[in-house]
Amino acid sequence: MKFEDSSIYKELNPEKLVLPFGEFYLTDKFIVAEIYDGEHVDWSKIELLLTKIESFYKKNTKLAYISHRINDYSVNPQIWSHWENTFDFIVASAIVIYKSTTLMNASIEKVFANKSLKRCRSLEEGINWVNNLKEFA
Repeated sequence: MKFEDSSIYKELNPEKLVLPFGEFYLTDKFIVAEIYDGEHVDWSKIELLLTKIESFYKKNTKLAYISHRINDYSVNPQIWSHWENTFDFIVASAIVIYKSTTLMNASIEKVFANKSLKRCRSLEEGINWVNNLKEFA
């Protein structure tokens, strides 16, 4: 189920950002990312996304990133460490997993992440985890 079709979406009423490779929902504490099927996420896409996000939020805003993996796509796992070193406003990430292959990929990505990265089985689990992060207390 897409984030837009969830009851949480209706409660939060996020700002929607559409880029050529995915849809991103911007809330006060987190971003929900839904990358399109068949995409390969490389540094140029991450840089475009995070530059757009930076312009939306106030300076010194801290956010979490939730990768809602409803589609099949690939990610260069080394992006995580480069992203964390370049854009410090993302304090933690969650990957919502629906398939066993996605779990394997997320496990590899977790190895490259320096900040907290949680693998979740539902969007609700990911959002609850993010909402309880000590960075937002």
